[in-house]
Amino acid sequence: MPITYVDAGVDQARKDKAIDVILRLSRQTHDPGVIDIPWGFAGLYSLKNSPLFDRSLKDPVLVSCTDGVGTKLRVARAMNKHDTVGIDLVAMSVNDLIVHGGTPLFFLDYLALAKTDHDLIVSIARGVAAGCKLASCALIGGETAEMPGIYQEGDYDLAGFAVGIVDRAKILDGSTVREGDDVIALASSGLHSNGYSLARKIVDDAKIAYDQVVPEIGGRVGDVLLTPTRIYVKAVKAVLRNYRVKKAVKAMANITGGGTVENIPRVIPKGLGVELREGSWKIPPVFPWLQKLGDVPDAEMKRVFNMGVGFVLICGPTFTNPILRTLKRAGEQATIVGKVVKGSQEVVFVKG
Repeated sequence: MPITYVDAGVDQARKDKAIDVILRLSRQTHDPGVIDIPWGFAGLYSLKNSPLFDRSLKDPVLVSCTDGVGTKLRVARAMNKHDTVGIDLVAMSVNDLIVHGGTPLFFLDYLALAKTDHDLIVSIARGVAAGCKLASCALIGGETAEMPGIYQEGDYDLAGFAVGIVDRAKILDGSTVREGDDVIALASSGLHSNGYSLARKIVDDAKIAYDQVVPEIGGRVGDVLLTPTRIYVKAVKAVLRNYRVKKAVKAMANITGGGTVENIPRVIPKGLGVELREGSWKIPPVFPWLQKLGDVPDAEMKRVFNMGVGFVLICGPTFTNPILRTLKRAGEQATIVGKVVKGSQEVVFVKG
């Protein structure tokens, strides 16, 4: 009897139907810069027609990022809830991209799974489109790959790719950071998309079900863990539009894997460090709950999780209060949490 691709576990016709829906969702994110070629082999984007391309840029530089969602996907599978991980996917790249002053232009995604599941694919795609809208960038393409020999049925993985633009003269690299500069923290929405291998082990070892309601964290464990990563693009761009880069805003850091202790030093020059005042920002209840449940040391919590700080700006003290007002008008919970001090490119926690 003849063997077909479907017999091998790959159903192209079923996948194509899901991609048709993804194309419709993608068009909801398009701006005049997108050159739409349905079922094209690549995504095309015209800088000349883009409303995001600043014609005053003297030396435009492309900025690009790629990332994934990690083992947070295991929680999504356990809860059978896949409509937020697409937001996470976009956030993980665009939040990195804006660190250097870039404006996201467009985004592409990659989904790999064992077998085409129309509802699953569309659910994920809705999240990706929602994330692109939050980041004001266009979803211009992607890839959906069926790989039954690699993934178990029900498993999938996500990767994302963002491209943006910045004027060379306005690239933020931390070189102008000085002793006495203020550290402003933007609140996270929870774990974002980092530390889930530890979080899942804590929950699993405690034999707590993801659908169990835990009043002290505000709901079902799985729902709290699936809270999507906050996208900071619009708030940060509002600051960069209104305040001089390198003088008012000197550096930024996206607080991802490694927490504040590993990410802030990446933008601090030699001879300097950062003091963060404990108690100066609000820690979401999921973090102390996980720490207590797993008996996790303080140092480990700070190195694995963001602990409520999702993004950091380092600013000249003269501009701190106006920048705080701009961030709050943009809908962010923004707080002064520390200072730049003499040091060896490390974060030190001090009592507030």
